Amino acid sequence: MKYTRLTKEQFESLEQEFITFLAAQSITGEEWKQIKETTPEVAEQELDVFSDLVWEGVLQNASYLENIAPQQLFLFELGETSMNLIVLKITDAKQDVTTPEGYRWLQKNFASDDVEFLTANKEYSDDRNGDVFALIQQGAVITKGELFNFFDRTIHP
Repeated sequence: MKYTRLTKEQFESLEQEFITFLAAQSITGEEWKQIKETTPEVAEQELDVFSDLVWEGVLQNASYLENIAPQQLFLFELGETSMNLIVLKITDAKQDVTTPEGYRWLQKNFASDDVEFLTANKEYSDDRNGDVFALIQQGAVITKGELFNFFDRTIHP
């Protein structure tokens, strides 16, 4: 397995897609029940393969990630061959941008001396999706890129 297995809730929300996945392998609902009962290790393998397929699709389509900590924001733009990174570092230790109050403070004070901006660009390894997945494993979440684009326009008017 390349990524992680989907949760029970994720499998439930993708039930129709999983049925289609099994049908593509000529496995009927009755056969699936039998596989789960008689050869659970084969059922586990099928769940893993399906999970990896879902992850591949999600990762391939991801364009932006955010990882927000109390005093730092890591904003990623995911290109085809490289990723762009904007880091906001909050130097006012009293602020916590993971709270509503701290986030409102950031909205009002992002141009102050209490906020430092850093930018970087990094080429992917041979496995773009693996690189993106590693960031998700470290706490990043897939977004629409609103924060990245706002701060990118602020840095590069």
